Amino acid sequence: MKIVLTIGLLIISNIVMTFAWYGSLRKPGQETSPSDWPKLIVMSWGLAFFEYCFLVPGNHIGRSCGLSLAQLKIAQEVITLSVFVPFMLFVMGEHWKWDYLWAFLCVLGAVFFVNREALMSS
Repeated sequence: MKIVLTIGLLIISNIVMTFAWYGSLRKPGQETSPSDWPKLIVMSWGLAFFEYCFLVPGNHIGRSCGLSLAQLKIAQEVITLSVFVPFMLFVMGEHWKWDYLWAFLCVLGAVFFVNREALMSS
């Protein structure tokens, strides 16, 4: 149950952080001016605060149930891609490239290797 809570908190933190980091970007041809950057930085910092409100407890709960730092980090990367790809496609209107799938499969390989010992012993 704690691992499910950990993953849930990490998913929420990633959704918030994706909007903090990339939500202010415009589509090509709609770039913001450098005079807007200070306002965008402050807005992103404000969102990042809420991201940490989910990330920090998620990492502590995950660590308390026995996840290693490597397992937490790899889980975070998979969640990041799982949140970012739909954001990129549906919110920002980017186009899909098959190389994204191959890159994602490489990250899933990392999940396997970081958890291989636990997987093989069960």
